[in-house]
Amino acid sequence: MPESTSSPYPVRPFIYATTTSRSLMFSRDEIQSRMWTKDPNALNLEYTRLMMGFLLLNPEPRRIAMVGLGGGSLAKFCYHYLPSARIDVFEINPHVIALRDSFLVPHDDDRFAVLQGDGAELIQRYQDEYDAVLVDGYDINGIPAQLTSDAFYEGCWRALAPAGVMVCNFHASNFNYPRYLSRIRQRYAGSVIEVSDTSLAHRIVFACKGERLKRSTGLPTRKPEGMSADLWSRLAPGLWHLLD
Repeated sequence: MPESTSSPYPVRPFIYATTTSRSLMFSRDEIQSRMWTKDPNALNLEYTRLMMGFLLLNPEPRRIAMVGLGGGSLAKFCYHYLPSARIDVFEINPHVIALRDSFLVPHDDDRFAVLQGDGAELIQRYQDEYDAVLVDGYDINGIPAQLTSDAFYEGCWRALAPAGVMVCNFHASNFNYPRYLSRIRQRYAGSVIEVSDTSLAHRIVFACKGERLKRSTGLPTRKPEGMSADLWSRLAPGLWHLLD
């Protein structure tokens, strides 16, 4: 899927509901987010579990930024299972934010906030703040161009704390993906790994502000100290791609 350009009038998403789930969609061709109604904090889609692989590097993040709210899967999971983390979510589409209650996204409080605005611009306000920046911002046409630019990746790097990690979700079918990956590798000096979900539909890129992801360093192969057994049990099936 190609990159898209921003529209001053964002497309309204809609909800597709079944007896067991609720999905946020921009079109009937693709699910943006899915929630199990009996377990609303679960990560239903495999690629979201892969994105949480940053916890292998830092199981107790202090601050997390998210570019793209969607149905709030990542936001809810982090809010529920990482009680020490402060979470800022940047979402450009007011119609997406308007559906937050339908997906049981937490209300804003002293450690959780949804900010309406362009994540590519909002991230530029921060320096050395975030232990993780999770980039999963899509609209009906794909990933917006401003979320794949050199300026955006530079802004994410600057916003990260030392040894912080940026995690990006890309559609594997996007013919511009090699270009995006090259930009990330250049800014993060090769401290980058990429993995696919089992369907091969998504490419998840981890880029570290530091040396942790250099080939010689690798990732831990056991549950990180400080990560709860419950959290590990929910994430582990999706993380074996990272541990192989």
